[in-house]
Amino acid sequence: MVYKSARRRYEMNRWSWATIDGAVWFTAIYLATWLRFDFTIDEFAGRAAVFAGAAVVLHLVVGAAIGPYAVGHVRGSFEESVDIARTVVSVTVVLLVWSLVTDPIMVPRSVPLIAGALALAAMFGVRFVIRSLRTRRRAPHREQRRVIVFGAGDAGRRLIRQMTEDRRSGFFPVALLDDDRLKRRLPVEGVRVRGDRTLIASVARETGATALVIAIPRADGALIRELSELAAEVDLDVLTLPPLSDIIDGHVSTKDLRDLDLHDLLGRRAISMDTTAIAEQISGRNVLVTGAGGSIGSELCRQIARFGPGKLYLLDRDESALQETQVSLTGQGLLDGDEVLLADIRDADALRDAFAGAQPDIVFHAAALKHLPLLESFPLEAWKSNVVGTLNVLEAAAHAGVQTFVNISTDKAAAPTSVLGYSKRVTERLTAHFASTEPGRYVSVRFGNVLGSRGSVLHVFRSQIAAGGPITVTHPDVERYFMLIPEACQLVLEAASIGTDGEVMVLDMGEQIRIADVARTLIRMSGRRDIGIEFSGLRPGEKLGEELFSPHEQRRPTRNPLVSSVDVPSLPPTKVRSQRHPDALSARSWMHDRAQVPLRVTA
Repeated sequence: MVYKSARRRYEMNRWSWATIDGAVWFTAIYLATWLRFDFTIDEFAGRAAVFAGAAVVLHLVVGAAIGPYAVGHVRGSFEESVDIARTVVSVTVVLLVWSLVTDPIMVPRSVPLIAGALALAAMFGVRFVIRSLRTRRRAPHREQRRVIVFGAGDAGRRLIRQMTEDRRSGFFPVALLDDDRLKRRLPVEGVRVRGDRTLIASVARETGATALVIAIPRADGALIRELSELAAEVDLDVLTLPPLSDIIDGHVSTKDLRDLDLHDLLGRRAISMDTTAIAEQISGRNVLVTGAGGSIGSELCRQIARFGPGKLYLLDRDESALQETQVSLTGQGLLDGDEVLLADIRDADALRDAFAGAQPDIVFHAAALKHLPLLESFPLEAWKSNVVGTLNVLEAAAHAGVQTFVNISTDKAAAPTSVLGYSKRVTERLTAHFASTEPGRYVSVRFGNVLGSRGSVLHVFRSQIAAGGPITVTHPDVERYFMLIPEACQLVLEAASIGTDGEVMVLDMGEQIRIADVARTLIRMSGRRDIGIEFSGLRPGEKLGEELFSPHEQRRPTRNPLVSSVDVPSLPPTKVRSQRHPDALSARSWMHDRAQVPLRVTA
């Protein structure tokens, strides 16, 4: 019943406009004839009436077939304007032909052209006046939130039009801001650009706004962070649009608006992948992922599965994590297929058997211990898992004759100062050695912190907020590179397809972000105002900021602008196998010394 009532109102509104336009045509014909005969129309009054009536009927028929009455339009929209112009031109051409071929003439031959111009101008004018009056009279409904829209581009203008025309949107724009000085005082549906971002606080107080809408789908992380901080000063909620790639039809609307999340603050870089090259490498081949139950390993598996591997093997020592990954891939977690491999990378014999059975063509080695402070306390564990474990995987892969081996490293391996960095630097060197001695292609991929991965600061901070705080940060100025899990894995696949044998592929991580800013953002997003931040001091092995390249490394570009490459000195496996560390200090010292070796030395 409600639908039928709304449909009836819609039809009445559409044909009401058709009636108005018909009246405009009738008047335009008379006016054009009157002007043609020097403000008198006595001789042609009857014929002008017939001609005007024909114009009205013709306009309604054409308008219903191809014009503004064939579909519903937003009044005054570009689409409606085009349909009106197309209809008026069509009617004008028919009337002109009629006036040329009839004898005696119905009206002077110039009348259709003059009347067409007058009718088109009048139809546009009536719509403009009515729309302007509606805009001026419009006031926020009590259920609508008063919002400031930042961004007067196409997305911002679309949002404001929808907000002002649809009360059900839940938003009412009270001000528009934009940093572009050329857009100052630009009016959009009666809402003018008031100024730039510095006016957020003053405009919010003046208008009573409760939210800031960031209407820039491609806004980078730095801009979003600054706008979020300015909005927080006056307790404005922050809403934003997702990246355009996430909007199905590419047309933004108020339905796309969502609360700001931490991913927005990291930026929205468009990841460009050569999917053809990746597909050619993976499609139909056996792929094995170590650490497949971890955050990076499981996402790698999901992305690899999209490219149609012949078989995808999941290797991990954690049976529950393996089951979770299998469920995410197949929808079932029976753990009964031969693609699930339960093995510890510390066990060389178990690895050799697993690889011999799987016969992988491509290996992604993601298994590792990665918690920096814990490895500072237990460096022998870093030696056993990260160094010896990686060597076990490399030897098993070489014995199985893999075509491509990808060792996943970390930015802490560049100019390392921690046990984690030392151990991962050694794995890069071991991988480089196998590149020089084995027929397959062996590369390493280096990147920084992955937001949302198991044990990341995101989970720690959220747990501390849930417990009532405080959030613990080591230092006010400590900053790190961050990536999203899908973003990191996409670039790992890209690096694997373009990497040259023995190289370390380094992913562009964007800007480093202060950990304290991440903590403040999470507090703000939680709605808690009573949670503080405590600074505990840098822990052993930690830096204030990370590096992606060591000072002695020569950075080279690749065909992907988000991936660079460097060379590292190789390290023969015999240097590892010959070591028997009696204690943790010995293991730490050995890894430290091997991690500091410059490129020209291979010992």
